[in-house]
Amino acid sequence: MAMTIYDISRKAGVSIATVSRVINGSGNVRASTQKKVMDVIEQYNYTPNAFARGMGLNSIKTIGILCADSSDLYLAKAVYLLEQDLQANGYESLLCCTGYQLDAKKNYLNLILSKKVDSIILVGSNFIAPTELENAYISEAAEQVPIMLLNAAYDHPNVYGTLCDDYAAMYEAASAMLKAGIRHILYVYNAQSYSGIRKRKGITDALQRAGITDPDRYIYHYTGRMDRLCDITDFIEQIADSGVAFDGMIAAEDTLAIGCMKYAKRRGIRIPQELSIIGYNNSILTDCCTPELTSVDNRLETLSHQLVQTLLRVIDGEEMPTKAVYAGKLVKRGTTNF
Repeated sequence: MAMTIYDISRKAGVSIATVSRVINGSGNVRASTQKKVMDVIEQYNYTPNAFARGMGLNSIKTIGILCADSSDLYLAKAVYLLEQDLQANGYESLLCCTGYQLDAKKNYLNLILSKKVDSIILVGSNFIAPTELENAYISEAAEQVPIMLLNAAYDHPNVYGTLCDDYAAMYEAASAMLKAGIRHILYVYNAQSYSGIRKRKGITDALQRAGITDPDRYIYHYTGRMDRLCDITDFIEQIADSGVAFDGMIAAEDTLAIGCMKYAKRRGIRIPQELSIIGYNNSILTDCCTPELTSVDNRLETLSHQLVQTLLRVIDGEEMPTKAVYAGKLVKRGTTNF
């Protein structure tokens, strides 16, 4: 197997960015460190061109972008923001929509790598799985180019995550409802991704801290299509008909919250007097309904911009933090009165 810049950095005992600075001759490297890197390069008969793909040498100024589903409101907006920011900085992009199956993600990632891109952005937390084996394809890709994660984190060299603190955001949303005297809070989620797991944990911890000993009774996983509001509405209705009473609802996505609003209208339940509702993502849907939807702003524009800035500096060979975390914010509108 061919050596990569990751291999050189590991054998020299320095960071990938330091190897880049040595190759580029950009200075700010101690003589002893420079010698250590050059000794490894010479030992394995490498020339600077062998490092060109990942570190900005002979760059083709193109970034690969992978997302699971371009029809998803959050992912579509993220891709748009990333492409606009990349273009403003002189980079083009190649987009692949992978779906959610692991094999397809691997195939598309390898396809993008074959295009000799300078870096790859993985949009959305669904790319990070719970096990190292499932994430191995990302680790392998990171040995060739910098891997940027939007709204996820993965502890591996040459992988950089920019994300919202979904746990804290959901914890604070649930705590706001509880403080307002709303005790029976239904939580509906649609994904068991990196972000989805953290959201659910935030809800569970807030409920348990408030003395609710059986929070799982109020947590439901919607597995249907997100583009069928009628199905979401029926799902909420089935929960209510099963005997679960709730005076508050928090959704992992704004679309799920809209489904709950339609359920309330169907049953003649007043919002927010009898049912308070909070969505997540602060999407365009929040002001497309009556009353307007209270939602958690997960700072997508900030995350996207910060990711691109980190990417550009990594390509230039700078040392950058591998994780940047931003706080979400509850944006209150008409579906809550607290």
